[in-house]
Amino acid sequence: MQLVLEPLSSLLAAHDGHLPSPLLDELTDLYASNAAFFALSGDFPDPYAIRRDEVASSINGELTHPAAEVLLAREHGGGHGGEDGSKHGNEHGRLTGVAVTLTEHPDPIDPYPWIGLLLIHGAYQHAGRGRRLAAQVEARLRAAGHDGVRLAVLDANPQALVFWSTLGYRAIDHRTDHAMNRPCTVLHKAL
Repeated sequence: MQLVLEPLSSLLAAHDGHLPSPLLDELTDLYASNAAFFALSGDFPDPYAIRRDEVASSINGELTHPAAEVLLAREHGGGHGGEDGSKHGNEHGRLTGVAVTLTEHPDPIDPYPWIGLLLIHGAYQHAGRGRRLAAQVEARLRAAGHDGVRLAVLDANPQALVFWSTLGYRAIDHRTDHAMNRPCTVLHKAL
């Protein structure tokens, strides 16, 4: 199965800056399938009842930073749903993940890009998709001339720490995140 990344900005440009309704439905389904993660993160008022307007607000919030990029991960071929393997019969393939990167950290002394979010649909986890998505995000950053990448893992999410560590990320700091003052471990990987 081929994993294809598409910058959300290209879709928004084609739709006058608005999230198309079918895409918002797919994103809401993806976010809702990760309720346990969002229960840890506190990003949504009720992580077990995530609404379309909340997802739209979250995505739009990510895009307020000029260095942010939201990448949609779609799979083509094999599997479930429509003839192309998509859950909803989408001609672009099924949405299986999303990644948010930040090429410039808000702290001007931090020279590295950051992965702010990497999320795989709950129905498709534990099959290597997260690893594939992370590898493609890293390849994009490397191709853009970056020699390293960072991310923060919430201390309340030890499974994420194991996941990123197996991908070669190493802990370099422990602090609270900028958004919600949550304790986290900062990880770095040389590209």
